[in-house]
Amino acid sequence: MPARPRVPDALKAGPFSIAEARHEGVTRGGLRGAGYRRLGAGLYRWAGLNESPQLMLAAVARRLPADAAFSGLTAAWLHGLDMAPCDPIEVTIPEPIGSNRRAGASVRRAALCLDEVVVRRGMPTTSALRTVVDLGGRVPLTEGVVAADLFLHAGLVTIAELCSYVAERRGAKGIARLRRVVDLAEPKAESAMETRLRILLVLTGLRRPEVQVYIRDDDGRFLGRPDLLYRLQRLAIEYDGGNHRDRLVDDNRRQNGLVGAGFRLLRFTAADVYGTPNAVATQVRHALGAKNAPRPRYRHSGTNGRIPGRG
Repeated sequence: MPARPRVPDALKAGPFSIAEARHEGVTRGGLRGAGYRRLGAGLYRWAGLNESPQLMLAAVARRLPADAAFSGLTAAWLHGLDMAPCDPIEVTIPEPIGSNRRAGASVRRAALCLDEVVVRRGMPTTSALRTVVDLGGRVPLTEGVVAADLFLHAGLVTIAELCSYVAERRGAKGIARLRRVVDLAEPKAESAMETRLRILLVLTGLRRPEVQVYIRDDDGRFLGRPDLLYRLQRLAIEYDGGNHRDRLVDDNRRQNGLVGAGFRLLRFTAADVYGTPNAVATQVRHALGAKNAPRPRYRHSGTNGRIPGRG
């Protein structure tokens, strides 16, 4: 059996072009061998290099003009948030181009100010503020709030910055939706699903619950920190994400403490939030005694409208 050709070390680190391969002594025919994988038009990688999001973005970055930047969910991932960066890879280019597809990416054409482009993970990326603005102005409302909450909780942007942006751009495209996103955003929210549950309740006419409130008894003893709380009605609401067993035991102990102190507790899963959102709202409404509250129907935008990620 013939030995596999040696791959030059210079070609093992990341994506490379045909010209770079030729410089290292690898021909086009050699690139069709078992040691290499094609990434796209004129781009290859070493077969021993995992096809990670970082690798895919690096390949796209090589084909972009100097003034382009990764944006949208791709930018959110580059900022360190748990979102799917390649579904699709999104870039923003500040001048018109002839196609909405470029180098394996979905392209948006929009102006980019100098302070709206930063480098994250070695790649040009829209700033945290610009990324929230882009997503908040064009994705479904709930998912815009999810994005805003994640950036706020990570400390990458502040409510003051978002409010200032909205105030300075009255009448701009998408600003009305973004204003609503900012109004609903909550820096204390700790997960995407917690946000989706909270917004579900608000959009079905219920009062906005408090988020991640530390509850103590009269002696100052810590009882719990529910995801959502209606304080006056002593109703705590938890998103049940199927935690690790040790975390689940701790959660159960805290929740038992809340119940023992006279709080009622409702728990909901992703199946509840996505599958029966109106039933979720009805349960909470009844628990609050809000039978006469307005009850608009809540409708999800579907899987395609949901920001991809683990939660």
